[in-house]
Amino acid sequence: MSPDAPGWEHAMKEEMDSLKENDTFELTTLPEGRKTVGGRWVYALKENAERGKIFKARYVAKGYNQTEGIDYHETFAPTANLTSVRALMQIAAQNDFFVHQIDVKTAYLHAPIEEDIYLEQPEGFEETSDIGDKLVYKLKKSLYGLKQSGRNWYELLNDYLEQNNFERNQSDHCVYRKQIENETIIVIIWVDDLIIAASSEDQLNSFKEKMKSKFNMKDLGKISYFLGIQFEQKEGEIKMNQKMYILKMLERFGMSNCKPKATHSELKVECDKNEGENNNEIENPKEYRELVGSLIYAMTCTRTDISWIVSKLSQTLAKPKTHDLVAAKHVLRYLKGTADYELCFKKTDKTLSLIAFSDSDWASSEEDRRSTSGYCFSLTEQGPVISWKSKKQPTVALSTCEAEYIGLANTTQESMYLTQLLNGMDSSVYTCTTMYGDNQGAIALSRNPVNRSRSKHIDVKYHFIRDAVSEGKIHIVYCPTEDMVADVLTKSVSKIKILKFKCFLFGN
Repeated sequence: MSPDAPGWEHAMKEEMDSLKENDTFELTTLPEGRKTVGGRWVYALKENAERGKIFKARYVAKGYNQTEGIDYHETFAPTANLTSVRALMQIAAQNDFFVHQIDVKTAYLHAPIEEDIYLEQPEGFEETSDIGDKLVYKLKKSLYGLKQSGRNWYELLNDYLEQNNFERNQSDHCVYRKQIENETIIVIIWVDDLIIAASSEDQLNSFKEKMKSKFNMKDLGKISYFLGIQFEQKEGEIKMNQKMYILKMLERFGMSNCKPKATHSELKVECDKNEGENNNEIENPKEYRELVGSLIYAMTCTRTDISWIVSKLSQTLAKPKTHDLVAAKHVLRYLKGTADYELCFKKTDKTLSLIAFSDSDWASSEEDRRSTSGYCFSLTEQGPVISWKSKKQPTVALSTCEAEYIGLANTTQESMYLTQLLNGMDSSVYTCTTMYGDNQGAIALSRNPVNRSRSKHIDVKYHFIRDAVSEGKIHIVYCPTEDMVADVLTKSVSKIKILKFKCFLFGN
């Protein structure tokens, strides 16, 4: 549809009215020696259940024309870690918190801007001076498209929350907590979307009113959809799933009618890689990269079970071959049959505490013989997991013990991060993480500073695990291999093993 249609004209007028209402700019002549950044219209047509098609138009700056040191300086703006979102869901379910979501309308237009930036007036909305001179916009507020707009908005919101006695989390700077006697309120920021968890409705409504008095807000009520993730709240239970996202992904890549698979990959992934047609490079690797990118997002948000295969597929993005595309489509077929899998956070009788499983698969990569490490963390003995990772190790391990020891060190790093994160979110105190490993040699090595021929070459950076053990920050417990949940994160596994560990990974 052409932007000249009546619907677009109305949308553009609404955008200009919004810019004026927010006092975003002032009209002035362009100073000598300065250049305009330039602007353009961006259009979107959205579907609404009540209003049908909605025309959206936004006038944005051409940020790529900005000059560093003149038009902008710092640009970094943090976004919340999805681990924080999952941890909050478990804490909220455990403490019967009310979890709601609010959205800031035209968020960037609230934030003041320090630099002098000049913007061309949009065509059809030009104004001239009294004597007919050409005028430009001198920005007073941040505009979408500018490199520093995200940072300016974050700093404005951060200052406002701290003025209202919220404490910023030291591990995740997009998590805030406020304690008033026995009442708690936690806020997670994702650009202009805010998740609010409060111990009482009064605290929740009070915070919403304060935000509405400062910003143009839209109250979305109970959290139900956030970043492509669907949420379902019940008493003492919160669920997260990506069924809608997975179905759209299957449709996008023409796999809606595919036959489901019981596992995320073949048990012998390395077979037939160097033989026949499977060894040919893909003519158009763009689709493969888009597919893997879509799988990465599903894995990052809720799908722990596909971490290993997605990590493996990500290693072939530069020059993907036919067998890589076949493997990626195999994952889609697995997701087709397991689209209903969801993280289920439930209230438990026991106090929340960090539990971790750590595993490594020695020399699993045929190309460079490097090992793969995997770990997962939960706050309850029944699951689900709140943090996980599957990653190829940066060095070649000379033994299974060494590979497992490096894996335990990586798990310890995540444990320290989560401990600090949770102590800034929850009223409970988290001190020691119970960590399960299935290699007796690696466990012994972490407890005793022995210097044997098989371990004396191990990099010093991995030995900090011994300090964590001696200081009581982690407690490593032996776990038989058949009960090692992290096994799913280090290698291709059978349907039986996936179903066995599903209860802990997803909590149901």
